[in-house]
Amino acid sequence: MKTVGIIGLGYVGLPLACEFWRAGCRVIGVDLDEDKIRLLTKGDSYVQDVSSTLLGSMLDSGRFLATKYYEELRLAEAVIICVQTPLRKTQEPDISIVADVSKRLAKILQRGQIVVLESTVFPGATEEVVAPLLNESGLEAGVDFSLAFSPERIDPGNVEIQFKDIPKLVGGINGSSTDDVVRLYGDLFSSVIPMASAREAEMAKLLENTFRAVNIGLVNELAILANRMNVNLWNIIDAAATKPFGFMPFYPGPGWGGHCIPVDPVYLSWKAKSDGGNTDFIDHAIQVNNRMPNYVVERIAEILSSRGSVLQEAKILVLGVAYKRDVADYRESPAVTIMDLLASGGSEVQYHDPHLSSIVSDDTGNRWESVSLTVEVLENQDCIVIATDHTLIDYQQVVDNSKIVLDTRNATKNILRAHKKVHLL
Repeated sequence: MKTVGIIGLGYVGLPLACEFWRAGCRVIGVDLDEDKIRLLTKGDSYVQDVSSTLLGSMLDSGRFLATKYYEELRLAEAVIICVQTPLRKTQEPDISIVADVSKRLAKILQRGQIVVLESTVFPGATEEVVAPLLNESGLEAGVDFSLAFSPERIDPGNVEIQFKDIPKLVGGINGSSTDDVVRLYGDLFSSVIPMASAREAEMAKLLENTFRAVNIGLVNELAILANRMNVNLWNIIDAAATKPFGFMPFYPGPGWGGHCIPVDPVYLSWKAKSDGGNTDFIDHAIQVNNRMPNYVVERIAEILSSRGSVLQEAKILVLGVAYKRDVADYRESPAVTIMDLLASGGSEVQYHDPHLSSIVSDDTGNRWESVSLTVEVLENQDCIVIATDHTLIDYQQVVDNSKIVLDTRNATKNILRAHKKVHLL
């Protein structure tokens, strides 16, 4: 029986651990967060895409261990690193957690093991950062153990595309490393694609999300322009999408969020500048997307002003604070930034989210709890802001019982014509 170690049991690592378990492997999950280990050993899942029922089955089988001790990984044939790589407050890449994991792993690394990095990093990080740290074990990467980069491509909340059907990219630091990791993932994925190098696999991951970030930036910039021109950008995008070639629809919103889209373009831009290059196009998209929460607040103030009200002391309810539809994840969510901005401006801010009962802003420490979406709550607000278009929200009820609605997601598209009080981004 193959034994696989997973370091980092979050939104990427825990689902991956489940898939290896389903494939018949013994899985050793390592995480330094003792709260996570405590929950996992009780069979309680904190990841939306992993049910507690599945977790219970994994524990009952005796083939899943959740622990904070790296020593357990000595028994693993392969170790996969799935930890966070956020941005520093200076908007520079922070791979300190990856470096720390590599140092810890070097102390127990075994000859013949396979090490895979799935955490998003800048091109060259696997060879320039991870390999030297692992080599401190006295073993040599690519000779005594295999080392590769294989980007995670999980889309939280996506029920249409199965985990195994997402093609898996693999780029080793040499050919033998690539071959070993291709075989490792062959039991999990329908398609495993070997790449020429770890650097190219790292770049592919950044390209995927930078492509999305740039196009989101484009439509967000057009949303501001469309408002000034008094045209409906969503109608325009849908019309353009009828062309059967040469166009891919992207839609505007209150900003960007999650663990990938706001981060990956910055990694690529930073690496380009450190190599003496420039990324003016990418940098502009980053600026546009980052300023969208401010634009949303400006729109709220503008709409209130047109009705003789002011932003200060206005009662505002934000619908949806998760970074995307139908998930319970508010990392880097623009909705939280909007709430912070409104609160700092003197507004009385509340939120409703069917997936998040409470939130804390990383930037300000502001804390909120979700309120019930009742007719009384809706009628008591000066403005409703639809920031995330969860499908569990009854938008007809929202529009019927509200004074003003700012819809940043076009969630009310089917009732817009009947209600002039609804405003688009």
